[in-house]
This record gives sequence, structure tokens and C-alpha cells, in this order.
Amino acid sequence: MAQTSDGPFDVAIAGAGIFGLSMAHAAIRAGLRVAVLEADRVGAGSSGGLLGALMPHMPARWNPKKEFQFQALSSLEAHIGQLEAETGLVCGYRRCGRILPLTTRDKLEHHLERAEESILRWHPDETGFSYQVEGAGSRSDWLAPEAAPFGIVYESLAARISPRAYLAALSTYVRRHGTLIEGVEVTGFDEAASQVLLSGGAEPVAAGGLVISGGFQAFDMIETLTGERIGRGEKGQALLLEGADLAGRPAIYCDGLYVVPHDDGSVAIGSTSDREFTDNTASPERSAELIQRATAFCPQLAGRAVISQWAGIRPRCHKRDPLIGRLPGFNAIYAATGGFKISFGIAHLVAECLVAEITGREPARPLPETFRPDNHFGTARLEADR
Repeated sequence: MAQTSDGPFDVAIAGAGIFGLSMAHAAIRAGLRVAVLEADRVGAGSSGGLLGALMPHMPARWNPKKEFQFQALSSLEAHIGQLEAETGLVCGYRRCGRILPLTTRDKLEHHLERAEESILRWHPDETGFSYQVEGAGSRSDWLAPEAAPFGIVYESLAARISPRAYLAALSTYVRRHGTLIEGVEVTGFDEAASQVLLSGGAEPVAAGGLVISGGFQAFDMIETLTGERIGRGEKGQALLLEGADLAGRPAIYCDGLYVVPHDDGSVAIGSTSDREFTDNTASPERSAELIQRATAFCPQLAGRAVISQWAGIRPRCHKRDPLIGRLPGFNAIYAATGGFKISFGIAHLVAECLVAEITGREPARPLPETFRPDNHFGTARLEADR
């Protein structure tokens, strides 16, 4: 196992979830010496889930956040291909597309307008990504026709990935080219001494800077450092069913749930969002509810065996957008957290931007201003999510 004595490092990263490992991958490729320090194990938090839905925002009320996500989702396939070539591991990525049922005439008219706007925002002639309204009964071999009395939207930008396979590939790359240590809890950073402080009296790690990326627990450390609470945890739950004959189907989003077939013969259902929770364990009653709700609009799920269940606490900033960048009042402490449901789709591009900031370069695609610390702290801070 790698040792903290392998330093000094250019940057240390607290947390081995999707943001932390993506940051490490990008930093190593930029020539930095990197250590990832994980309190538990790779993917122990919300990144180790099951769903893997990579879904775009609607092409409406366009803004820099939606443009950034569009660019991230557009470039993710090439990024995954490169990572798979670097590691020899498969990440379970596929551009699967997504079905959205239209349940009222108002929604039909709304999405007809969105389809028109997608031509401007998604550039289908150049990208091939389309957002089309199809008539009632379309794709009824997968989505129950009674769930979509006014037709469906089918869009081809949506994709899916195996979260655990993606983390395995990223962690393999980091172990080969950097340092990744599990079971080491970061408690702070001494800027004067350039040392990462660890719990339990462990010897500090020499590093030029620290990136805090430890899921919802990151908000505790950020509050300790800045005196401001800018986010919270929100529990999600999902499950995998047997789905060997469903691998080529598109994802469905209906009744607040995703159904996402995967190439490994499984189909994921999820996920819930609970602001109030007492633990991070999966509830059998909640899993039964997920199956009942999903089967109502996707009858092909009926009677399929449950492979596994998952629950976890996802990090959500009060301002909804992620927190990416240097913390106020510090020179070498950064944060990358709060991605909530869009983390897997944007993590690689977020990492490129933050590495550019740390190394003093201009990023190829700038972060939205709403991701920056100035939008989360001080007079801009929200006490709670609106």
C-alpha cells in the first residue's frame, strides 16, 4: 500500500469519490504529484451508487450552467475512451438516450417548444444530439402507453455509466501514477507549513495545496475553515434488478424515477431524495416502493429479481450548483463538492477547470460563475436550499 511518506506532493485531495478521483486524474495528467487521501474506501459515499444516469438539463432558459453541462456530456465519451485505454478497464458507458412521457396537453406544447430550442442549443446538425417529440404509443414496448397519453420526448444526448466501474478505472489510474491511500481522514491544512493534517495523531502529509472533495462531509470541514455552512446531505436510494434482455433500451424518466438498463445484464431504478434521514442504509420498504412505482410505467420490470440495493448521502449546496474553487481567506485550500445528481456527468470537466486554476492556466472551458466560491460564501450565501 502506498505511504504518505511518498511526498511531498503538489496537491493532496481529500476524498476518493467521483470529484476527488477525477481531480486526481486531471492533475496527474497535467504533470502534478498527487495524493488522494480517503477516510474510508474508494466510492464509500454517494459516488458508489448504482444508477449511473447522465442526463442533460432541458434545452430551455439556457444559461452558463446548462452550457457547461452540455459541453461536459458531449466530451465525456472521448474522456471515458481515453481512460479505458489508459487502464484497460471498462466503465460501462453508453449513449443510451432518454424517454420522457408527456402526460398533459400543456406538457406536449411545452416540449414542442423545447424541441425547437434544442436546435439552437444542442446543434443537432453538428453534434447529432436530438430532442424530438413523438406521438402517443411511441416506444410502447418499453414505456407503458397509458403513462404517456400525449406522446413522449426522445432525446439522444442522455447516456449512462456504471458508477463503480468508472471509479475503479479512475482509482486504478491514480494508484499507477500517483498515491491513493484509504483509511486516512483529513482534518485540515496548515498553509504555513504546507502540510495536510490527519486524524488520530497520524503524521501530516507534505503538500503544496489541498482539495476538499469528501462528499457531504466536506461541508463540515469547509464550515470549520470558513465559519460558513454552505451545504448539506440528502439521502438517495436505488436498486438493481436482473435485466439481461434490456441492455440496449433507452433510459426512462417518469414519476420522478429513472429506469436505466446497463450492459452487465442489470437495470437500475432510482433514485429517491430525502432531506430528512437518520442513517445511510437502504430501506427495504423504500426499495419495494421504487419497484412498484417503476413497474407501473415500465411493465417489463415486473417479477425481476433484485440484485442489490444501495443508499447514500449526496452532497448538495444550498445554492444548488456545485462549489468549485479556492476557499475564501486561503491561498492553497480548494473545494470540489456539491455536485449532487450531476456529478458523474461533469466531474471530468470540473477537474480540468480546477487544475487550471491551481496551476495558473486558463481553462479550455471556464466554470460557470455560479459554481465559484463567490456565489456560495459571504453576502451570497444561503442559509438553506430554497
